[in-house]
This record gives sequence, C-alpha cells and structure tokens, in this order.
Amino acid sequence: MSAVSLDDVSDVLGRIWQAATTPVPAPAQAVVLASGLVALAVVLVGPVWRTARHVITIAHEGAHGLVATLTGRRLDGIRLHSDTSGLTISAGRPRGFGMIATTFAGYVGPGLVGLGAAWLLREGYAVGLLWLLVVLLALLLLKIRNLFGLWSVLVAGVGLVLVSWFLDQPAQAAVAYAVTWFLLLGSVRPVLELQSQRFRRAARQSDADQLARLTGLPGLFWVFVFLVVTVGALVLGASWIVGPVNV
Repeated sequence: MSAVSLDDVSDVLGRIWQAATTPVPAPAQAVVLASGLVALAVVLVGPVWRTARHVITIAHEGAHGLVATLTGRRLDGIRLHSDTSGLTISAGRPRGFGMIATTFAGYVGPGLVGLGAAWLLREGYAVGLLWLLVVLLALLLLKIRNLFGLWSVLVAGVGLVLVSWFLDQPAQAAVAYAVTWFLLLGSVRPVLELQSQRFRRAARQSDADQLARLTGLPGLFWVFVFLVVTVGALVLGASWIVGPVNV
C-alpha cells in the first residue's frame, strides 16, 4: 500500500475548496418545497424527531461553546447524551455579560445557524454550506468529552462528507436545502418543549431559569425571546430559501 503524498492531500483539498467556493444553481422549486416538507415531517413525527433532535442538540451545545469562547470564557468541554440533552462546561465569571450570552445562545443557536445556512443557499453556496458544516463539526469534535457525543458528531460529520464527496451536485444541493429547513424548523420545537417542561416544573435548571437568576427577568420572558428569535429566523430563512438564488 503506497503512502499518501502531500500532492495527493493538496489535490483533495483543492477539489474541496473549488467545490465549496463555486456557486451552484438552486434545485427546482418543487425540490426546495419537498425538502421543506420532509424536514417538517421529521420535526412533527415523534419517533423520528427523537432521533433527529440530536442534530439540534449538537447545534445548541455548539452555540453555547462558541459564544463562551467569543466572550472570553474558557471552554472546558461539551457532552451530548442519548436522551438528546447536552451540557457545555465553561469557566469564568459566574455572572455578567459572558455568562448571560453563553446561556442565552443555546436555544437560539440552531435557528441562527439555519438562518446563516439559508443565506449561503441564497448566494448559491449549497455545496459550500455542506463543507462548512463539516469543518464546524470537526472543530466541535475537539471539545466533546463523552463517548456518545463523539459518536453523534462523527456520524453527522461522516454523513456530510459522504454526501459532499460522492453525490452529484443536484443531490448535494437537495441535501443542503433539507438540512437548512430542518435547522430552521427544528429550532422552534425545543422552545415549546422547554415551556411545557417548565409548566410541569420539570426544568428548574433550564437555560431560561438560569437566565432568570442571572438577570432578574422571569424565565417566561426568556422563553418568549427564544421563541421570537427562532420563529423570526424561520420566517426570514424560509423567505431566502424559496426566493431566487443570486448566482
């Protein structure tokens, strides 16, 4: 078996870069809408949602981790659990802007990632979006601190690599649209589930309740803000997805 040369690696990276930075036409409108309906079905059908929700958890905890790093906190690690819960551990001041922003980022993270993805689709970078998600998952993998979390991120990342490398361009674009729809639609349901759990007094340590203790504003206020941001991202992102592509 011959060793992989630097030229081989350079060639692969060059092909990836070219594919990621080359705008592609949008799929037919029927494909765009069908991918949205598939994503909506995944969100609404309970058994399917319980598995697919792990993707939302990855985005949720990744958002906590990113904002913790950007606000100067030390990100110690991220854990993802089989019940779709997660935990991001960061060190720094127990109160103040950094802690508030880090706590706030989780529930709005998937929707804002979906909104960014929708913008990339509008600009024609469907394939570039897939490779960008691979890079983000690879960075996240460095901070995962439990076996199930490693498995979850690896499965998601390998799936995206296989799609981005082996499928043809129209299929890649269809997957990119489906992923984006899912992030936008799937960001709303956890907020509704959160309030349902809070109503039953089953989520006393939720992000909303932590924000209430940090700011003095009630937890219900923060749930409302989460809902406004995620629904707003869904509406704006959907308008970008179904609109014309700037290629």
